[in-house]
Amino acid sequence: MTRAQADKLPEPEALRAAMEPLFGELRDFMDRRIAEIGAEVSASVQLLGLEQDNLAGQISAAQEHIASMGAGAQQGKHSPSQELEAAIQATEAAANTILEAAEAIQDWLEKGSGRPDGLPAISERVNAIFAACSFQDLTGQRIDRAVRDLQRVEAILEDILPANAPHRADTASTKGDLQGVAQSASDPKVPGSDLAQYEIDRLLRG
Repeated sequence: MTRAQADKLPEPEALRAAMEPLFGELRDFMDRRIAEIGAEVSASVQLLGLEQDNLAGQISAAQEHIASMGAGAQQGKHSPSQELEAAIQATEAAANTILEAAEAIQDWLEKGSGRPDGLPAISERVNAIFAACSFQDLTGQRIDRAVRDLQRVEAILEDILPANAPHRADTASTKGDLQGVAQSASDPKVPGSDLAQYEIDRLLRG
């Protein structure tokens, strides 16, 4: 830098005076940005707090519902697992009764030569089959109660899961499966229901 160029440089006071407005604008800009960022952070914290409160409330509701099912079991009401277990046991008992009666009838036909004195025993076996076929009414009610409880828990858990959670993709199909199970259990005319009572009655009547 030449002396002539150095002589043309502004004095420190003049330079400070010239730069002061620029620094003032920069300070104002920084103050505004800090205030905006602070407001955004505050809003985010409040929103996060609301989300946490909402999540805590939903988890608490799920815990209360699950606890109520356990308390109901202690007070004589059955939990979904107990309802399903009882339905399985009733189905097994009915199946055993039907098989035993069918074997007795088959044995009478094969060895009894159709003797009339065996008809009362055969009639008793047939009545046992009809009585056993009524198991579906009771098991259908048990399965329906269990499915309703599971659907309530599922609805609570669905609200807790984030909207983009991968588990939510199967929620609709799972809910449809549960509703289908309940409908099939309570309605013997639903296609696909296993060993419906009206079908057994039709077969026994020939």
